[in-house]
Amino acid sequence: MKMGVVVSTMDGPSTRKFSFVIDKGRSVKRGQFVELKGEQGKVIARVDDVIKTNRYFTRPESVKEYESSGKQMREIFPVHDWEYLVAEASILGIYRAGGFADSLVPPSPGEGVFEPSEEVLVKFFGLDKDGINIGKLSHHDIDVKLNATRLLQKHLAILAISGAGKSFLTSVMIEELLSRKPEQGQLAVIVIDTHGEYTSFADDPKFSERTSVFPVSEIQIGLSNLSPRELTRFLGKPSDAQVRELVKIMRRMGGKGYGVKDLIEKVEASEMPAKTKEVLVSSLEDLLYTGVFGAADYPSLDDVAKQGKLSVIDLSETTSLRKKQMIVSYLAAKLFHARRHGMIPPFVLVLEEAHQYIPEGSKKEEALARGIMQTIAREGRKFGASLCLVSQRPIQLSTTVLSQCNTHIILRITNPYDLDHIGRSSEGLNRAVLDQISSLRVGTALIVGEAVNHPLFVSIRKRKSKESDKNLPLEKAAVEYYRKITQKQKDAKEFM
Repeated sequence: MKMGVVVSTMDGPSTRKFSFVIDKGRSVKRGQFVELKGEQGKVIARVDDVIKTNRYFTRPESVKEYESSGKQMREIFPVHDWEYLVAEASILGIYRAGGFADSLVPPSPGEGVFEPSEEVLVKFFGLDKDGINIGKLSHHDIDVKLNATRLLQKHLAILAISGAGKSFLTSVMIEELLSRKPEQGQLAVIVIDTHGEYTSFADDPKFSERTSVFPVSEIQIGLSNLSPRELTRFLGKPSDAQVRELVKIMRRMGGKGYGVKDLIEKVEASEMPAKTKEVLVSSLEDLLYTGVFGAADYPSLDDVAKQGKLSVIDLSETTSLRKKQMIVSYLAAKLFHARRHGMIPPFVLVLEEAHQYIPEGSKKEEALARGIMQTIAREGRKFGASLCLVSQRPIQLSTTVLSQCNTHIILRITNPYDLDHIGRSSEGLNRAVLDQISSLRVGTALIVGEAVNHPLFVSIRKRKSKESDKNLPLEKAAVEYYRKITQKQKDAKEFM
């Protein structure tokens, strides 16, 4: 379908951009893709903006004079015949039989501009018919199916302000991963669920058999599974003397099955200096108070990392950041170690509110999970250990980890500092695309990086799974609370 004709302007056509007059009756929108013939092959471009103009309204003084005379210009001149639309487009590349190439020759003025075929766009963006379907290409009726390896192997970051649809998009991706057949390659999916937004998968008949939820109240770190060095990471900043004494005691205890209370008893019965003993006991009692440490691990790695299954680590019942850091740090380290040695299937670890666990600039003892996450970010792709970071504050995320996420899916972001940070860390984003991020509608996302050949906007598809009741709108939550209270009062009266 012909969309318009390339025109000559002061700035082009050039090898990077061109403008075209839109044919009467055709609808062209910002973000839409177009194609035209070029010397190298088919030129593929994205519409950056659409401008409406009319030669009768180009001189302000004339417009003012006519309008102040008591008659409108529309009554005097055939203004409708001279109103037209001009689209400004950025050239993405050249498509031809041998593959893709950079644009080295500008298109010619007078060249017709057309809507690309589905086949051309699918090949140009590197979509995969057997990939993860997250929605439709904006302004085109084409499914955006992303190759799972390109999307996840070199890690993924999902970035947006609160309420823009991060968890919705993540749920869509999880649905796709759980629906894959063995011959397509199934991953173990582990979600660190900070707010309990993914526990609804266990209540959905379509996914309940493939979902396990582990509430924070039941999660345990087996103390005897920790080396003295690993344990000291959870003790804050112990002195060298405290570490030496702790190493001696833990080596003497050996074996399995002892907990924090057992260790405290051994420390109290030891002959170490009184001051060292007092501080060490206090630190261990602090660990005991967290309720995280026990005699054995729960859940086991075999329960957490199941091929083609979802495990939700539900941390929503605790507000203690230190407790959450401990659990995430320990679990991530165990997962990575086991995957390196082929003991568990390839996995993707989804980290909600990622900036809480791998913050930029925080002290080491205040960011217990950052070290292992940086290790997985650097080395995980070699072993089939993938990260998916979900965050509303990318500027607060560890630069080391974020820079290792080779694909970014960006929903609406309005903070200028976050936008600048994304612009610096995401290749292929020009100013025109960045400007659109702050005005994206809920449910629309920008994909950039390894998963696609060129940045593209996608309208996220509808969910197939049950939505979490943790995301109720304020008014609906108030109505639900009123309904429960009313029912409780009614039941009390009937009981009396």
